[in-house]
Amino acid sequence: MTQDSPSLTLAEIATQLGADLQGDGERRVRGLATLRDAGPDQIAFLANRAYLKDLPETQAAAVLLHPNHAVESPVACLTLDNPYLGYAQLSRLFDPLVGREAPGVHPSAVVAEGARLGEGVVIGAQAVIDAGAELGDGVIVGPGCVVGADTRIGAGSRLHANVTVYHGVEVGARVILHSGCVIGADGFGFAHDGAGWHKIAQLGGVLLGDDVEVGSCSSIDRGALGDTVIGEDVKIDSQVQIAHNVQIGAHSALAGCVGIAGSTRVGRHCMLGGGVGLSGHLTVCDGVQVTGMSLVTNSIHEPGVYSSGTGAMENAQWRRSAVRFKQLDDIARRLQRLEKAGRDA
Repeated sequence: MTQDSPSLTLAEIATQLGADLQGDGERRVRGLATLRDAGPDQIAFLANRAYLKDLPETQAAAVLLHPNHAVESPVACLTLDNPYLGYAQLSRLFDPLVGREAPGVHPSAVVAEGARLGEGVVIGAQAVIDAGAELGDGVIVGPGCVVGADTRIGAGSRLHANVTVYHGVEVGARVILHSGCVIGADGFGFAHDGAGWHKIAQLGGVLLGDDVEVGSCSSIDRGALGDTVIGEDVKIDSQVQIAHNVQIGAHSALAGCVGIAGSTRVGRHCMLGGGVGLSGHLTVCDGVQVTGMSLVTNSIHEPGVYSSGTGAMENAQWRRSAVRFKQLDDIARRLQRLEKAGRDA
């Protein structure tokens, strides 16, 4: 916590979260911490039963938890049916970044003639806003960012330091782009003549819906002809690669190091675990969850949980299994011969 941390009463917090308060509503708090680490001027939360053991000893001013656990709390509590969602809302109340930037353009920033800036826009040091770009009300562009020609950034969006948004990109409202991510670079398009490669100009763009968040050092390529489309409320972790003309449906989430090849379509409410790879030109329907490090090479047409690969095991066991895997085809043929011999006998 800093001296500038917001100070809120428990009653004010309960009102903003829609929580039921048991305890002194005038008690003031200045931050959020875990059950184990919270001090007397902080709120803790309990969203996972694994941490129930820490509740009796907490020194927090209050605890955000499910009503079923209120009787076990030694301190004031705010109860919600979904305490993890409440924690998400509570965290934003104490976000130190909120409200810190004063509107204006840093003297070292470059804003091209013809760029349009909405009310309350913040443009940081060394940022570049190209001709024809349009920034909506309250947009924050961090130091070192580049916003390309004719790109539009929706109201309330934030570009953290050193984000690059190429030309002709559409970014919705309240989008968060973290440091080092690149939106609208060329897709991986080349034609081979037998001796070398010839670049295919990428003529499409990128559309990011409202409330999208893109993690640091992730890349979303522009379309070859049509656009690469990321639906509203999609959450993309760090170091994710999304190739040209991919479409991702609303409310989906992609964990770190996911890679999606060109022209694949991912449905709504899908979740891709860390390191998942999707081949190109596939369709993944709504409501699919793919577990970490899985490789998807065929379209998925039924909702559910999908996995591939093997979990970690002792090396000696893995080596034996790897040898047997190579023998599976031969074993299958031998089994077929034995079954045929049994039927003919």
